[in-house]
Amino acid sequence: MVDRPRIFDDLAGIAGTAFSAFSGAREELHALIRSRIDEVLYSLDLVRREEFDAVQEMASRARQSHIETADRLTALENRLSDLEQLLTEPESTPKP
Repeated sequence: MVDRPRIFDDLAGIAGTAFSAFSGAREELHALIRSRIDEVLYSLDLVRREEFDAVQEMASRARQSHIETADRLTALENRLSDLEQLLTEPESTPKP
């Protein structure tokens, strides 16, 4: 069997270590950039998409509830008007 020179093993080890270090640095740089962007967005009083969508959904539900309540109120007003009209109409049949 032919032995590989030890230098290649050392170079492979150094390359693996360097790759790990660069990956860690890349992740750290990514986290740093993200935190800076978050700071800028916060200082501009902007909201995240998730927050915007949640508030938009709440507004939609409130709008729908308002429409349903207005419809119920209209129906009740119509019933009340009909009852008032029945009470104020002169009776067509005489009382004994």
